[in-house]
Amino acid sequence: MSDVTLAVSVLWVFLFTYSILGSIDFGAGFWSMYFSGQHHTKAGALANRYLSPTWEVTNVFLVLFVVALAGFFPKATHMLGAALLVPVSLVLLLLLVRSTFMVYAYSVSKHGRLLRVVSGITGLLIPGLLVSVLPITLGGFVTVENGVPVLHLGELFTSLTEYAHLGFGLSTELFMSALFLADYSREAGDEETYRDYRRLAIIWGPINLLMAMLTVSTFSEHAPWMVEGFKRYAFWFGLSVAAFIAAYILLLKRRPDGRRGYPRASIITVIIQYGLASYAYFSAHMPYMVYPHLTFDEGITNPTMFRSLFIGYIVSSAILVPVFYLFWRLFLKDKRYLQKE
Repeated sequence: MSDVTLAVSVLWVFLFTYSILGSIDFGAGFWSMYFSGQHHTKAGALANRYLSPTWEVTNVFLVLFVVALAGFFPKATHMLGAALLVPVSLVLLLLLVRSTFMVYAYSVSKHGRLLRVVSGITGLLIPGLLVSVLPITLGGFVTVENGVPVLHLGELFTSLTEYAHLGFGLSTELFMSALFLADYSREAGDEETYRDYRRLAIIWGPINLLMAMLTVSTFSEHAPWMVEGFKRYAFWFGLSVAAFIAAYILLLKRRPDGRRGYPRASIITVIIQYGLASYAYFSAHMPYMVYPHLTFDEGITNPTMFRSLFIGYIVSSAILVPVFYLFWRLFLKDKRYLQKE
C-alpha cells in the first residue's frame, strides 16, 4: 500500500469518527435547546446530560485530523490555508464561543438557559460551515491568481450544491443525534423520552436520505468528474442505501415485549451506512484534494517524515482507544450516571 493511500486512510478514519461524534454532539445541543422548557418531557435534560461529559472528547478527533492533514500533506497547506481560511476561521470562532459557555455555564446554574441556546445555535452553524468545505474541493470556486489561491465566496454562496450540502449536513446531524439519543434514553430506562427521540429519528431519516439524493443530483452540472467517480463506486452507494433501509426497519420493528424499535442495532447500522457512503465518496474524490489544482500525490510529505508520523499515530491510537472505551463505559453505560436527575 502506498504512502498516499495510508495517509488518506488515516485522515478518513479521523474525519469519519469526528463526523459521527460531531453530528451526535452538535445535534444533542440543538435538541437540548429545542426541548428546553417543555416540562412534559425529560428529553432536554437527557440531551444535556449526554453533552456534559462528551463535548470535550469530540473535538479531540478534529484536532487529530487537522494535525494529520498538516503533517502528512504539508505541501497542501498553502492551497488549503488560502481556500478554507474563511469557513475554518468561522468554525474556530464558533467552537471557542461554544466551549466557553460549556465550561462556565455548567458551574453557574443561572446561565443554564443561555447555555442551551448557545449550544443549540452553534450546533446548527458549525456543522453547516464544516460541510461547506466539501463543495470547495469539488472545483469551480477556487482559482490561482499569480500563484495565490483565491476562494470566490460570491459564487460559492450562490451555488445550489453549497446549499444542498448544507441541508444534507444539518439533516444528518439531526437524524443521527435523535437516533443516538433514542438509544441513550432506552439505556437510561426512560421509555417516554425514548419515544420522543424515536419519533424524531423516524421523521428525519427520510429527510436525510432525500437531501443526500438532492446533493448528488447537483454534481451533474457542477462536478461532472465526481459523477464518473460515483459510477465506479455505485455498488458501495447501493450497500449504503440498503444499510439505511435496514436501520429504518429496525427502528420501526416491534419487539417481543411489545415495545417498538431496536435503537442500538439501528444506530450501529446507520454508522455502517455512513462508513460505506463516505468510503465511496472519498474514493470517487481521489486523487484530488482540491479539483483540479491539487492532488494527494502532490501534497504528500517525504517518506522519512511519513514513516515517523505514521508510527506516532499508531502508538497514540493504541493509547487513546482504551481511554475512550473507559470513558464510554463510565458516562454512556453507567446506570448511576444515566438515571440521575
